[in-house]
Amino acid sequence: MGMNQYLQSLSDLETINRAPGYFKFEQHSVASHSWKVTEVAQFLGDVEENAGHEVNWRLLYEKALNHDYTERFIGDIKTPVKYATPTLRQMLADVEDSLTENFIDNEIPAEFQAAYQRRLSEGKDDTLEGKILSVADKVDLLYESFGEIQKGNPDPVFTEIYEESLKTIKQFDQMACVQYFLAKVLPDLLDEKFSDRDKLRSITETILED
Repeated sequence: MGMNQYLQSLSDLETINRAPGYFKFEQHSVASHSWKVTEVAQFLGDVEENAGHEVNWRLLYEKALNHDYTERFIGDIKTPVKYATPTLRQMLADVEDSLTENFIDNEIPAEFQAAYQRRLSEGKDDTLEGKILSVADKVDLLYESFGEIQKGNPDPVFTEIYEESLKTIKQFDQMACVQYFLAKVLPDLLDEKFSDRDKLRSITETILED
């Protein structure tokens, strides 16, 4: 038993496309998403640290880098499907947990198993690092959907994804990093030139004022 299977499996994440089943001008893989989320989480962690909060950087990086690794086992399931009912969401989580546990038991050397049990477990928890991950994940999803809207993709699903992402981010508006994102970053995004800018600005204002 060695780390070969794990290292080989990293390439599998490059072949799993995000938001399957929809026409997209630009494809995003789970691998690229994981890297972008880690970069976003790094920035959000900087904001929290500047606000006087202690960030466990090792934990944050581990959570961000590995948060979607288990999609190697079941793929990237459409968000509306994944969250259709609490029962279905729990069933999918149970399948992920079972496959992940089996993978660690059979492919990860014993001396590293505790580390990978930590890294490959659900990272979105009530710790500061878990909350940063939750926000970073939705920030990248917001940017992915915005990219399609900006390019003129007519599928309304991307506006729905934008709305859902922003609503989730707003749920963490007590955090310094979210306050900074909403005040300093999002306005610059909406200043970009695209045909539906007024519509998206209106949607954004409605969500933030709610």
